[in-house]
Amino acid sequence: MKLKFASIILLVTLFSTLANAQTKHLTKAEFLKKVANYETNPNKWTYLGQRPCLIDFYTTWCGPCKRLAPVLEELALEYAGKIDIYKVDTEKEPELAAAFSVRSIPTLLFCPMGENPQIAQGALQKDALIDIFDTVLLKKKKK
Repeated sequence: MKLKFASIILLVTLFSTLANAQTKHLTKAEFLKKVANYETNPNKWTYLGQRPCLIDFYTTWCGPCKRLAPVLEELALEYAGKIDIYKVDTEKEPELAAAFSVRSIPTLLFCPMGENPQIAQGALQKDALIDIFDTVLLKKKKK
């Protein structure tokens, strides 16, 4: 009986984690609540998230963005509960893109805990993203 109950709890936890393990699209209003409110703090970066995050500034017609999207979905599963992965459609949220001087897409904003964000342009390969996730966002030492 105890084993059955433990198995059920494990399955519920696993399904809950998987349900939350996906990229999330942000509007400007959500960004201001979940990431940083640059309107109330224009001169100081204050990250509001509970864990580090990556923000992918993209458009629906961008070829490199389309190639990057499934990689980010995979990483959302692999890093579920450790890193949040957000997406911002620059055509729907031009003010948000302008606030971060997004001039080319994809642009990736890496937000570690307690530090200023770092920005990269272009569709990075999965192994490069993993390296950045581990060293910049999670502060793991390189082996």
